[in-house]
Amino acid sequence: MTTNDLIKLSTQTRANIIRSTTAAGSGHLTSSMSSVELITGLMFGGAFHADIKKPEYPNNDRLIFSKGHASPLLYSAYAAAGALPAAKLGQLRSFGSPLEGHPMPKFRYTEAPTGSLGQGLGIGVGEALAAKIGRLTYRTYVLLGDGEMAEGSVWEALEIAAYYQLDTLVGIIDLNGLGQSGSTMLGHDASRMAKRVGSFGWKTIIVDGHDLDKVMAAYDAAKKVRGKPVMIIAKTIKGKGVRLVEGKEGWHGRVLDKVLAAQALKDLEPIDEKIRGVVSVPEKRQPFVPTKKAAKAMKYGIGDLVAPRSAIGHALIRLAPTFPKLVVLDGEVKNSTDTENFQKKFPKRFIEGFIAEQNLVSMASGLAARGLLPVFATFAAFLTRAFDQLRMNQYAGTHQVYIGTHAGVHIGQDGASQMGLQDIAMFRTLKHSTILYPADAVSAEALTEKALQGTRIVYLRATRAALPVLYKPTQRFVIGGSHTWRTSKNDAATIVAAGVTLHEALKAADVLAKKKIAVRVIDLYSIKPLDIATLKLAARQTKQLIVVEDHYPEGGMGEAVRSALGKDAGCVTSLAVRKTPHSGKPEELLAYESIDAAAIVQTVLSRT
Repeated sequence: MTTNDLIKLSTQTRANIIRSTTAAGSGHLTSSMSSVELITGLMFGGAFHADIKKPEYPNNDRLIFSKGHASPLLYSAYAAAGALPAAKLGQLRSFGSPLEGHPMPKFRYTEAPTGSLGQGLGIGVGEALAAKIGRLTYRTYVLLGDGEMAEGSVWEALEIAAYYQLDTLVGIIDLNGLGQSGSTMLGHDASRMAKRVGSFGWKTIIVDGHDLDKVMAAYDAAKKVRGKPVMIIAKTIKGKGVRLVEGKEGWHGRVLDKVLAAQALKDLEPIDEKIRGVVSVPEKRQPFVPTKKAAKAMKYGIGDLVAPRSAIGHALIRLAPTFPKLVVLDGEVKNSTDTENFQKKFPKRFIEGFIAEQNLVSMASGLAARGLLPVFATFAAFLTRAFDQLRMNQYAGTHQVYIGTHAGVHIGQDGASQMGLQDIAMFRTLKHSTILYPADAVSAEALTEKALQGTRIVYLRATRAALPVLYKPTQRFVIGGSHTWRTSKNDAATIVAAGVTLHEALKAADVLAKKKIAVRVIDLYSIKPLDIATLKLAARQTKQLIVVEDHYPEGGMGEAVRSALGKDAGCVTSLAVRKTPHSGKPEELLAYESIDAAAIVQTVLSRT
């Protein structure tokens, strides 16, 4: 399209931003106005290639609004493309509308849910890596606000993108100099921003963000760069196009009333309401996917000493041919999570993200958005560092698997800093999440397969130490299930355990049996969803449930069981980590926290 066409489209887009935000009575008018030429020039100036009628087409260029508060611009741009009736822009921020205050998947052109700043570039890294893995030619563009450049997660993304030489990744910083409550850190100093970004290995291009010819020239130049990602640093004016608010503080998150909106629209005239933007078509390509093959059977013997974390690592290798879209991500702990052998076996399906958990979770979101199945393995404790990214990922609705090893005090001498003790609580809060907690190698491999077959966010909690194999390889496991190890008509109590505490529960049951006290033992390997029917039956028949977990009580298994039992929750006794943990032998720490076999026996005896 000609420059004159793009100017008309920019004017139309500005008008629609004003109309939609005024109709909504809220929104981010000024942040949207500053990026208009950047997005108009990208989408309709020839740089962006996509089938607008098929946003899911694999080789479409991708556009991520990391500055998600500029959603009125996103919606108005797609209205300009003819993908959305302009009349529907009046539904911005209204209940039930896909045009939410920040981009969500209900709007079919949303690449990933954004709005919590600092995450979009990491998602873009994941999408650019997906292009490499799938042998596709699409480019990934990420619109960033200059305010979010203060977020550490952005710089995690910057360094890993340069490390992988992602030359199909283009960042666009809207350098308007104003944040929500005042000036941004660097203001309009584009040179300093360029030096900082460039020092991470990116090609930087400084441009006047309101000059369409220069904006399009920047996109053309970005396409010619090889071997490194590109960051376009665009000097802009916040609120550009509305003289009343241009470059002024105090207007972030504020909109024009009807009188001021009418004046602003008059200032924009003439407004061509009929012109539509033309988006270039993408190259016709489908992603490369390895041939699917059947997995070999697992082989373990009862009593074999195997660490569940090692069994999960082995399962990923064994199951990789059956799940050809599987890719494994590592936070530079692959020799502890036992995913290093996956890297050796499938190097092109392994991504080393180094010690940058926030960015790795964002990368997983980007990979999943492009149809891959990301599995990110790290210490359970370190995943808590990326809770905000997980919180946003839950809204994507995509399938992502997280493996948390070194769970609980049972890890021993490493001490409290390495102990995952909040991870169950964290993942329980995520909508539609699944939490699985194997107790031995067989359940670890079987539940890994269930995790890969699952939907949305799945968390697999893994014990560090070697534990004896309890199950036969033919044992069946299901999401939402459990396994009852001991049961009789005379059970005095039910011990509910998972992971390492199942072994302690079985030891306790043996001790109690010698005292002529029968107890039921349930392996609650599926913590979310729970096997509510089995738990309720146990509550009715044995009158008391003792839930034993290597996790803090807040948000853990005990609370999950109480919640599931409802009116019968009073029969639940919780044995959990209640003291401040420290270094020691695993058995010492289990005893110290009163979650070992001896503590279970004492608890049962005190209640019978």
